[in-house]
Amino acid sequence: MQPTPEQSPHHAYPDHWEADVVLRDGGTARIGPITPDDAGRLVSFFEQVSDESKYYRFFAPYPRLSDRDVHRFTHHDYVDRVGLAATVGGEFIATVRYDRIDDQGRPASAPADEAEVAFLVQDSHQGRGVASVLLEHIAAVARERGIRRFAAEVLPANTKMIKVFRDAGYTQQRSFEDGSVHLTLDIEPTAESLAVQRAREQRAEARSVQRLLAPASVAVVGVGRAPGGVGRTVLRNLLHSGFTGRLYAVNHAFAPDRDSVDGVPAHRSVSDIGEPVDLVVVAVPAERVPEVVADCGEHGVRGLVVLTADYAERGAEGRDRQRALLRQARSYGMRVIGPNAFGVINTSGAVRMNASLAPESPAPGRIGLFTQSGAIGIALLSGLHRRGAALSTFISAGNRADISGNDFLQYWFDDPETDVALLYLESLGNPRKFTRLARRTAAVKPVVVVKGARHSGATPPGHAVPVSRIPDATVSALMRQAGVIRVDTVTEMIDAALLLADQPLPAGPRVAILGNSESLGLLTYDACLTEGLRPRPPIDLTTAAGPADFRAALAEALADPTCDAVIVTAIPLVGVEGEVQSGDGEVLAAALHEAVAERTAGAAKPVAVVHLEIGGLAQALAATAGTRPAVTGLAAQAAPMTGPPTETPAKPPTEAPVATASVPPPPAGASAEPGAHTQAPTGRIPAYPAAERAVRALSESVKYAQWRRQAAVPGRVPEFLDDTIDEPGTAALIDALLGPTPDPRGRPLGHDEARELLRGYGIDVRATLPAPDPDAAVAAAVRLGWPVALKTTAPHLRHRADLGGVRLDLAGEDALRRAYGELTELLGKPAELQPVVQSMAPRGVDTVVRATIDAAAGAVLSFGLAGTPSELLGDIAHRLVPATDRDAAELIRSIRAAPVLFGWRGSSPVDTRALEELLLRVSRLVDDHPEVVSVTLEPVVVAPQGLTVLGASVRLAPPPARTDLGPRRLPNY
Repeated sequence: MQPTPEQSPHHAYPDHWEADVVLRDGGTARIGPITPDDAGRLVSFFEQVSDESKYYRFFAPYPRLSDRDVHRFTHHDYVDRVGLAATVGGEFIATVRYDRIDDQGRPASAPADEAEVAFLVQDSHQGRGVASVLLEHIAAVARERGIRRFAAEVLPANTKMIKVFRDAGYTQQRSFEDGSVHLTLDIEPTAESLAVQRAREQRAEARSVQRLLAPASVAVVGVGRAPGGVGRTVLRNLLHSGFTGRLYAVNHAFAPDRDSVDGVPAHRSVSDIGEPVDLVVVAVPAERVPEVVADCGEHGVRGLVVLTADYAERGAEGRDRQRALLRQARSYGMRVIGPNAFGVINTSGAVRMNASLAPESPAPGRIGLFTQSGAIGIALLSGLHRRGAALSTFISAGNRADISGNDFLQYWFDDPETDVALLYLESLGNPRKFTRLARRTAAVKPVVVVKGARHSGATPPGHAVPVSRIPDATVSALMRQAGVIRVDTVTEMIDAALLLADQPLPAGPRVAILGNSESLGLLTYDACLTEGLRPRPPIDLTTAAGPADFRAALAEALADPTCDAVIVTAIPLVGVEGEVQSGDGEVLAAALHEAVAERTAGAAKPVAVVHLEIGGLAQALAATAGTRPAVTGLAAQAAPMTGPPTETPAKPPTEAPVATASVPPPPAGASAEPGAHTQAPTGRIPAYPAAERAVRALSESVKYAQWRRQAAVPGRVPEFLDDTIDEPGTAALIDALLGPTPDPRGRPLGHDEARELLRGYGIDVRATLPAPDPDAAVAAAVRLGWPVALKTTAPHLRHRADLGGVRLDLAGEDALRRAYGELTELLGKPAELQPVVQSMAPRGVDTVVRATIDAAAGAVLSFGLAGTPSELLGDIAHRLVPATDRDAAELIRSIRAAPVLFGWRGSSPVDTRALEELLLRVSRLVDDHPEVVSVTLEPVVVAPQGLTVLGASVRLAPPPARTDLGPRRLPNY
């Protein structure tokens, strides 16, 4: 849209104000600035508004708009006068406008910072949350134009509009004047307004997904006239799943007299269906999709599942086709799964919908599964089915042009039929939002993620997403911080899901191991130690043990207060003649089920089984209480089977080794007596073919349970920092350093500039003085005080002590001159080396603290030990900013080399409390000032008492846009 001649080029059409939004009922609308071209739409909209709504807007009867009114409401300068409209199907459904005013209420221009605001919503769309989302967007526009307050006059009877303002979360004042309510809103975002916005976002996006997963009617467009083909396959799967709603088959090539396909009503178009249609599955060639979408939109369809391929996965032309599909669907208020999707499944008894290419619906269960890949979706469905797992919902979103994993996290968050969320992701379209939603969801139910395309460095075909420079290791750490259980393979995802869905969460890392094989018990014991668990010595029941022995041992372990989880190991029973009896799986499973069923609520502990070649055991363990065989009669009373004499088992260690100096202390704030967070048991017991797989799944459950306990009492940013932080002064300094026209590429600060900026946040960097020649070096040392260090600052030698560019503990002039000569002789001329002199710091451990801004993921705080080994091994920990005291404590304890900080091999522990405070100060700096896009403190020498920052580099740049803090909007990739 180009500006009209009446508009100044300086006030050109602001296309960045355009946005697609999800409304309260799950439908979508388009928001954009009103232009002179909208005159016809405005008049049509006004004619459809009731007289009562017009009265509430204009405080008087207002049957029609005059030409002058139309001109006024469609011509804006986009600064002092702005109008926005919400549209569905190309027609206005609501408008909002502001007019800048002075303190007397008269029209004004900047620097006046108040504006009068007014809304009008078509009656048939009231109650959909349109006014609330328009308020968010008009407030964001106003802030961009320097307006800080809204004023509104509302009639007392207009309770709906008063509620919109009251519930927005902004700071406001109300008064009653001249028969109307006068409202003044401070439109700067507050914690309350952000919380309101995100709660509305969750409800709206969850509702939009719910409309796709629980439709009352489904039409399949592209059903072949003969058996076979994608459309006919989906229709067959819907029929076989027992879909509880109405079904329709659609194909424009059906003969006029054809009235059914496989018993389903047949139509030539969606518009020919004489009843409402909630969901349409699109299975036609890509060139026909636009006409199908238009047909669906005109008929009022709520959502589309587009199975059709040949979109963004086919290159630039396909990406354009995909964007056009999304724009067209959203213009009608529809949401889209796909294109190139595999389909959706909902196993709820009230729905029973298999609108996918999967030939069979999974059993109803408590696991929700989202994938971005049809092939991986097939593999996961097959693997979960084979292992006896059951699903609540399954979604394969393909290119996920619209509906994404974020939307399903919103839905699963409060879905009572889903206890575990599984996601296979190949890209993160909005990492900030994903992290926020995952953290909230993980606080109530496990979220397990496999991230594909981790190391390719390229976006997977079909995924048009923002580029993030954050390495995969950092992404993994940030997921862990959000409580996400990240695993490497789909097999590990299934392993973890079985345990999390079917067993309670463990109260701690103590593991009891019991079974009829000493060797398998020891393998399990070793695996526990490798995964950081605390196994008790394995209990060997010997190969003569029968089901009753397993039941008694498991019951005893479950009642033992000194363990938090139990792993049962089993090999086939051996008969009296030495033959292997591998078919007794059902009997053993029944014994284990009975032991688990008898555990008391207070003693609820997860149980996992590791077995080798026991036929039927895994299937019997996966059966619920209502389907598994009971242990009765002879089986219940079976004595241990007699066989060849067994050797006395080698006695395992009497106690699991407990690391002391090599393991850092627990993070500050961690509970010493962890309380159990339990899942509702299903009666199933997960079985694994290898000890390592069972233990890894249990380890993930232990770590997740610990995160849940800690998340229940969140960390905080210590208030004492405020006394030593000069936020306004630092902001002024940053403005001065960037200048009136900042370079978009940013600028690095010099040593003295960086020191001054960091000092504003209580971070002192030890001074350095240049030493262009030996005499200058000596003069610098005298000024700083002996002993000193002599360092090169050339980029290729910086922080590379291993190359000989640093000389320490120079106590006098002779030593300094000698070191200076050695450096220049070995490494080059002073002009190349750029040597500096710095006073010596107390001895300690050299560390590195960094903070960087990623446009997609946000600010990230990092910590590690200084030196090549840590960098080479990637031993660096990360947390999102703003960091809490708990984040800082965990950050320094989560690197593998952390024992060095806590007195490793008899060395003195260093001052980790001072290090935590430094991390919090850096976090606060980049959070308060997004213009600080990079900070590196290296080295930070942490001594037994205090620390010293010896080097610092800071980079400033115009801050990247924070889309996560703006008004609600759907992404447009």
